[in-house]
Amino acid sequence: MRAFLLCLCISVLTMTACSSSRSSKRENVAPPTELTEFAPQVSVRELWTANVGDGEGKIGLRLRAAIDNRTVFTADPSGRVQALDLDSGRTLWQRDTDVRLSASPAAAEANLIVGTLDGLVLALNPDNGEERWRAKVSSEVITAAGISRGLVVVRANDGRVFAFSATDGERRWVYDRGIPSLTLRGNSVPAIADGRVYIGYDGGQIVALNLETGVQVWEQVVAVGEGRTELDRMVDVDGAIAVDGSQIFAASFRGQAVAIDGASARPIWNREISTYAGLTLVAGQLITVDDQGTVWALDRQSGSAMWKQDALAHRWLSAPAVQSGFALVGDLEGYVHWLSLADGSLAARAQVGDDPVLGTPVVSADGVAVVVGGSGRIAAFRIEN
Repeated sequence: MRAFLLCLCISVLTMTACSSSRSSKRENVAPPTELTEFAPQVSVRELWTANVGDGEGKIGLRLRAAIDNRTVFTADPSGRVQALDLDSGRTLWQRDTDVRLSASPAAAEANLIVGTLDGLVLALNPDNGEERWRAKVSSEVITAAGISRGLVVVRANDGRVFAFSATDGERRWVYDRGIPSLTLRGNSVPAIADGRVYIGYDGGQIVALNLETGVQVWEQVVAVGEGRTELDRMVDVDGAIAVDGSQIFAASFRGQAVAIDGASARPIWNREISTYAGLTLVAGQLITVDDQGTVWALDRQSGSAMWKQDALAHRWLSAPAVQSGFALVGDLEGYVHWLSLADGSLAARAQVGDDPVLGTPVVSADGVAVVVGGSGRIAAFRIEN
């Protein structure tokens, strides 16, 4: 049976303790850096707030919202899926699925997909929440699906990848691959581009699959686990994989960030960094959060550091998103922080609630950021000019 490290607070590098609350008193856990006052560089306006269930608590799912057009979709472990108006936060519909939801929703191409702790994949009508089909996979689903060209691609927690027809749920292919016995809690979302699916694995690899057939096109090692124990050898690629044209960018825990040529699988550059958050690409920068809570901007051409910000160290930051020239991350006390993409300086701060923001903020095409807190509180923000 697969063993999990149920530790969302990855700043505990020694893996000797886990906590999802600022009240932890363990001596071997570095205390979160205290927040200090600063002069805001930009005005951030809260558009609305709402409740979308009881939240994920301490089960380590990193649930986030999905945005499609002007609708925000959320999923709650209790089984409730909800649609809200992006502009007002008004509930458009909600649906009780009667299953234990465990994956963030995915919404694209007029499809809404959620996954469950019992290994089910549900397709809902995004207009009203009615179920279209359900399919079975080999284990729990704890990451959002990928949707492209009429296919739904789902990564199961045992390492297998499934593709289903978005129309009727017919299974098209399965990619079967083993994983180490001990891993971090989490999986990277399947990244789909130009007819390929890119999957990060817990052994430190990236694989490229043909979207139509599931056949492996290539494999590249991001990091090699070293050490005497399974804990020492953990090099999971759990965070977001960024794809831009012919280049793929990925990063691993206790490993490195790499740029890969998509055609040849040849590494273009690599840089030593340990992250559970993956990489967010914006213009010439790759934004990431390392396992100490330092936010980095790396040059996409060379991997060299453009800036770093350690004022949020050990605050168990979410993976970063980008909004109107600023990077934003959530933290363990429900705060959202905006950092200037120019130099990493703190630009603004807001609070969603008292519980940790674990899921990555999501940003609409017109610049509205939506953040989900651990207790089920959701808020939308816009940067004012």
